[in-house]
Amino acid sequence: MQTINRIYDNLKGDKIIWFIVTLLALCSVLAVYSAVGHEAHFKRGGDTEYYLFKQCVLLSIGFGLMYLAYKFNYMFYSKVAPLLLFVAVPMLVFTLGFTDGINDARRWITIPFINQSFQTSDLAKLALIIFIARSIAKKQDVIKDFKTAFVPLIIPVVLVCILIAPADLSTAALLFATCLLMMIIGRISLKYLILLVVIGVAALSFLVLLGSFFDDVIRLDTWISRVQEFTTDGGWQIKQSKIAIANGELIGVGPGNSMQRNYLPYAYADFIYAIICEEYGLFGAVVIISLYIGILYRCTKMVTKCPKTFGSILAMGLCINIVLQAMTNMAVSVHLLPVTGLTLPLISMGGTSILFTCISLGVILSVSRYVEEYSFEEIVEEEDSVAEDYKLNPVKERRRMNYENYY
Repeated sequence: MQTINRIYDNLKGDKIIWFIVTLLALCSVLAVYSAVGHEAHFKRGGDTEYYLFKQCVLLSIGFGLMYLAYKFNYMFYSKVAPLLLFVAVPMLVFTLGFTDGINDARRWITIPFINQSFQTSDLAKLALIIFIARSIAKKQDVIKDFKTAFVPLIIPVVLVCILIAPADLSTAALLFATCLLMMIIGRISLKYLILLVVIGVAALSFLVLLGSFFDDVIRLDTWISRVQEFTTDGGWQIKQSKIAIANGELIGVGPGNSMQRNYLPYAYADFIYAIICEEYGLFGAVVIISLYIGILYRCTKMVTKCPKTFGSILAMGLCINIVLQAMTNMAVSVHLLPVTGLTLPLISMGGTSILFTCISLGVILSVSRYVEEYSFEEIVEEEDSVAEDYKLNPVKERRRMNYENYY
């Protein structure tokens, strides 16, 4: 208990976000261990402990990266944003044009020597969000101008999204929506935002046209089939997901007792929310939704206190991207959206998705740490301004020393 208290006291930033992230990680371990049974039976001879160990290792690495990202001053990310984007765009081009597809999609590159796949769109999402936050912050004085503010913003957005879309339309659409919301927060003119939406629709139409000629690169047939399934009965996956949710009722069938994990494709990733609903019922479903809403609420509350535009836009952009992805994943499970292939952030079994989600949360916590320090300094200055009596000077000096030692 003393160790836990010591860790809690030493952590800066929003402790509620720290707590929520820890809860999500614990939910991930329980949910993946239960949902992976069918996969383990066919690929590992029933060895579910292999997947449990793998998930724990990924979460441990993710938390290490999150802590590292949290320790950096968040302004560091403004400096490296152009470099990250410069690296991410060629990687997307290479992935799209020079890699073999996995599950009929060109989303991954294989890292030499360790033979592990890497989803380049995860790096591109992070790089673009940081870059857009940086650009909005730097152009606040001319934010309403079309040529100097809007055009430099839309070029990287359209470029990155159009490179992601052929193999992963749902990720591209989610990233496009995130950037759009960031621009709304950044006070971009409404008429320019409408223009951006028109450009996005035109870019999608262009991809659909190209898909008729390059079906090995652009997954047009997959897009059409998923929309058709959504408008009818939802297809096999959605049917099994609905059965799982119905089985859960109010309190669920209990941890590890899911039956639909044996029939639901990708129960450990794309449809892990349905398995949670089956095993933990309505209670578990509401808890998961509440955790993501809690992150959004804490980020919104935090950025209203942040004095720097870059910090506010950056934290909200990363938060919106995580929460939108979570809500999209859950909406698919209950047949509110077509099947997308998006995972449930920090809960679904995965590799680069978990790692980059943790990095994003670490950046958010870095901003929250700055806000906490800034607020504390403001309080100290306000108290010092009313301490005019010479006798209070030792108190003032001790307070300043404590502040310097603490931070």
